[in-house]
Amino acid sequence: MTDTEFELLADAMLAALETAFESSAPDAALETKGTGVLEVEFDNGAKIVINRHTAAREIWVAARSGGFHFRHDGSAWRDTRDGSELFAALSRLASAQSGTPMVLHRGSG
Repeated sequence: MTDTEFELLADAMLAALETAFESSAPDAALETKGTGVLEVEFDNGAKIVINRHTAAREIWVAARSGGFHFRHDGSAWRDTRDGSELFAALSRLASAQSGTPMVLHRGSG
């Protein structure tokens, strides 16, 4: 995969995540910071930062519980340590940080 292909794939995923947070966490504040960075802030002040890392060809997630790296396996973005899928992992992280059960779903886009 070229850098350009990665950036297109990662940017599409970031857009899908933004839509998922808008649907599942309407009270969360979403902000894009530069190209390829999405910051999610919950009512309690907790934040999750999601960004693309072109050099590693990964999507990185920074949360209270640590940093996570997701690499595309041809069909899904998977955690490089435990293999969990990005939406499932972010659902767990967002639920823990917001204090509200949350399930992020991939939209049709």
